[in-house]
Amino acid sequence: MEAEHQYLSFRVGEETFALGILAVREIIEYGGVTEVPMMPPCVRGVINLRGAVVPVLDLASRLGRGASSIGRRSCIVIVEMGEPPEQQVLGLLVDAVNAVLDIGAAQIEPPPSFGAGLRNDFIDGLGKVNGKFVIMVNLAAVLNVPEIAAMAGEGAACKQ
Repeated sequence: MEAEHQYLSFRVGEETFALGILAVREIIEYGGVTEVPMMPPCVRGVINLRGAVVPVLDLASRLGRGASSIGRRSCIVIVEMGEPPEQQVLGLLVDAVNAVLDIGAAQIEPPPSFGAGLRNDFIDGLGKVNGKFVIMVNLAAVLNVPEIAAMAGEGAACKQ
């Protein structure tokens, strides 16, 4: 399996999503999240990850699905974006992590132009796995830090 075709699949609500494995640093159990005042609803708070402060984004809320309810399979997927020294580490709260999938480029369809219930820029494509679709997340769009920071200033919800 080539790394560029590997994706971490996870659940948010009833839907299955996937992220390129190269962006995923680690997966940790949900817990120890400290709320930060004046943040938009999709920012659950921050965690201490080996001495580093890491913001945790509620992916369901960011995708316009409402706040996640914490269950026993809830976890935080730690992802890295960008290149050093501007590299950012963020946590994504998901309902459950499923598996690492091998999805070739030929198995990925372009995002639908309507009907997905998500902002089109949040979707990189739809991966076909065992006859089912997996929504490929566009991490750069979902974790658009300036957009989220602007929402905090405006007191707006995370969905635009």
